Amino acid sequence: MNSSYSTRRWSPYGRCCAGRCPRGIFWLLVAALSLGLALAGAPPELPSTPAGKVLAGYLDALHSGNQDKLEAFIKAHRPDRPDALDRMLDLRWNTGGFDLYSIESSQALNIQAVLREREGDGRYNRMSVTVSDGEPAVITNISLVVIPPPVGAPVPERLTQPAAVAAWTAEIDKAASNGKFSGVWLWAENGEVITSGARGKADRETGIDNTLDTQFRIGSMNKMFTAVATLQLVERGKLSLEDTIGKLLPDYPNAQVASQVKVRHLLSHTGGTGDIFGPKFEAHRLELKTLQDYVKLYGGRDLRFEPGTRWEYSNYGFLLLGVLIEKVSGKSYYDFVAENIYQVAGMTNSGSAPESVTVANRSKGYLRDRFAMVSNEPMLPWRGTSAGGGYTTAADLMKFAGALMSNQLLKAATLAEATRPQFPTGDYGFGFQIGGPDEARTYGHGGGAPGMNAMLRVYPESGQSVIVLCNLDSPSASRLGDWLHARMPLK
Repeated sequence: MNSSYSTRRWSPYGRCCAGRCPRGIFWLLVAALSLGLALAGAPPELPSTPAGKVLAGYLDALHSGNQDKLEAFIKAHRPDRPDALDRMLDLRWNTGGFDLYSIESSQALNIQAVLREREGDGRYNRMSVTVSDGEPAVITNISLVVIPPPVGAPVPERLTQPAAVAAWTAEIDKAASNGKFSGVWLWAENGEVITSGARGKADRETGIDNTLDTQFRIGSMNKMFTAVATLQLVERGKLSLEDTIGKLLPDYPNAQVASQVKVRHLLSHTGGTGDIFGPKFEAHRLELKTLQDYVKLYGGRDLRFEPGTRWEYSNYGFLLLGVLIEKVSGKSYYDFVAENIYQVAGMTNSGSAPESVTVANRSKGYLRDRFAMVSNEPMLPWRGTSAGGGYTTAADLMKFAGALMSNQLLKAATLAEATRPQFPTGDYGFGFQIGGPDEARTYGHGGGAPGMNAMLRVYPESGQSVIVLCNLDSPSASRLGDWLHARMPLK
């Protein structure tokens, strides 16, 4: 399925067939009637065409969550895709299913409809389904793409703070009751908590509840700490944004990478340095105990593109920043971050200790294995790195946000540079995700991996910060953060 949703199982459908038959002209008239009903305000109905019936069956099976119903639909209409069950279950988890908003076009063997997600912020999607001319009709092409809200579609309204607190808590409770949220939330203003709470289990085996003291793995949110540490060294004159990897690491194994990739490229994901996850990582997961171990495994690779010409998220690039921090500071990455970020901000419950170390109050992560929830332990790295994988609490992240806004960690000019777009088509600065140009100014980062999801969004103009930490798969935390973002009062 061509889709904006990214999960650990999905890959694009490769086949395309724009089927045509003599019945197409008749069904165009049916489509026109359906479109007219939608425009008149009546609830749209899927037409009784082969394509319309398949789409109706797809949505019915998706919404049921029932294994027998899903497998029966796939056997009849998608028998060539052995991974179709995983794809549909992922889609159901990510969206909660869809409500039909309108039908854009309809022919006998093809239908294109606008669907609205049932959970989260109610995003709109365009789904196109093409089927074969036979009985049963078999899906030959299916695509799903997130689109802007259609003209006249309802959009979230800004709420007063008390109303936003009540509505957000209700949304969290709904997600928790549906098994879509297990974690904590915290919304603060100038260091004062507006609302916070916890739901779900930190350890399902022993029955330990999540609390506001629970430590959660935060995935890529560690990139903020790595970026701040790097920029602190820039402020101190220990390195420059224009320094190449080769200048700082003369023995780096790939000459092309060493000579062309600069610190600014690594910070902004424009270096072409690639990822670290995949079959090679899975084969060596428990052998990668230091940052240098990653360089030994991946350092010989060539660039994916000329640095500065593209934006492509690179976990390896931030792994290299950790190596540079160690080289320049003479300390381990972990010690430098602890001394220069955690201690300065007052973060007493954050770290990246190896998984073999018992960490009090650290939650266990749980991921979906089709119809069951299982531990994510078999997928965890040896320990967190400069690219991600540490752990923290909601209170510590509130302190981190406050230390950023009060310029305890970085000078105002440095933070401003780090939180502005560093590539024309991106919404990323130096280690910080940033809001769009038509939104209130925000910065922060999300993190997601099997069995974990987390987000921090800082609103510097109003002194607010929003934190959601979860020990379930994405988008369990980010969906709730986005929901509040669209409705919270802006000052």
